Amino acid sequence: MIAIRKSSERGHANHGWLEARHSFSFADYHDPAHMGFGPLRVINEDRVQSGQGFGTHGHRDMEIITWILDGALAHKDNMGNGSTIRPGDVQRMSAGRGVRHSEFNPSQDEATHLLQIWIEPDTLGVEPGYEEAHFDRASRQGRLRLIASADGRDGSVRMHQQASMYATLLDGDDRVEHGLATGRKAYVHVARGEVVVNGQPLSAGDALKADGERAIVLENTRAAEVLLFDLP
Repeated sequence: MIAIRKSSERGHANHGWLEARHSFSFADYHDPAHMGFGPLRVINEDRVQSGQGFGTHGHRDMEIITWILDGALAHKDNMGNGSTIRPGDVQRMSAGRGVRHSEFNPSQDEATHLLQIWIEPDTLGVEPGYEEAHFDRASRQGRLRLIASADGRDGSVRMHQQASMYATLLDGDDRVEHGLATGRKAYVHVARGEVVVNGQPLSAGDALKADGERAIVLENTRAAEVLLFDLP
């Protein structure tokens, strides 16, 4: 089974300081047909205006992964973590039994463009945790780079779910293939550019859901940045 989720079909919210596109139901956007895919619960494409951000708020029992496309995002939480992440940085916060944090665009003249991803954990009530890692362009160019996983292999950040998250930059004749084990499914999100996924042409903001496929093939690309999720 392959299903396409076009960018224009996503939920949209414009709060002035924040413009958001929701791939799945979130906040005031509710669509019973798009509540998640496996443990993948949220993909929000956010644009945060300069000097603005999300005030301190709480989460529980969710793996929250942030991927920066442009600009920067400053993070603070009640675990004592504080840092600023930029393109190529992946941040994982395990909310577990409860965490409070804030996120803020520290720039005075540049918007922050990011993807915030929520993945439901396979264990509830864990000790809250935080981790980040950097993956430069060279490590992602023309190949699928593992950036988050259940076991933290290959320098990826570790999450409490039997899922794997990959990032790639593709252009021209670049072609990558990812095999899927029996019973696994995949979600492909195009952050920018154009790519053909299993024969389906996708553009920025589009996504593909695959269940029962043996592999995911990305090819015929044009300045594409893509995230691929291998899910139980």
